[in-house]
Amino acid sequence: MKIVGVGAGPGMLTGEAARAIREARLVYGSARAIDLVRDEISPRCEVREIENYRALQKLPPEAVVLSTGDPMLSGLGYLEGDVVPGISSMQVACARLKVSQLKVVPITVHGRRMDPEPILDEIARGRCVFLLVDDSTDLPGLCRLMEERGLSRDVAVLTDLGYPEEEIRKGPTACPPHSKGLASVMIGDLGFERTP
Repeated sequence: MKIVGVGAGPGMLTGEAARAIREARLVYGSARAIDLVRDEISPRCEVREIENYRALQKLPPEAVVLSTGDPMLSGLGYLEGDVVPGISSMQVACARLKVSQLKVVPITVHGRRMDPEPILDEIARGRCVFLLVDDSTDLPGLCRLMEERGLSRDVAVLTDLGYPEEEIRKGPTACPPHSKGLASVMIGDLGFERTP
């Protein structure tokens, strides 16, 4: 089995990933992942939308499983098989904000309960934190806690990375930008200009 990263948005498919998809005869993926690579899928290929992620462990060896972004960043890279990397939302966010990936720590809270302590620890160490968030993430609460602990920093909320409707909202932890739905959030010393 191959687990293929399809990138964070349109046009972010690597050559290696495109080749793996073109050669596939059986492809599984979310509706979004399939849509991102539709032009690369052979007409002879059987395409199935993933309905049960637990059943992916039992796919035949010839299956290609599409993972949005990069499979190794909160993706399907945990599955047995060869991994073909993709362009992750973290890579795109770092490029858009001009932040070196060497100073970024990724943490996913999408679909999970957020524990603020590891985030605050990394911020206190001078790192930037990249968060994958959803509607259940209490970003304002995290920012209030940071302010209470004297950890005022910049916050960027990035949505629809790579799509025409891509949006980047910036602000300080004292007044963080609004986050709704699935989003990427970068918190740290991001070099934003502060207005008095």
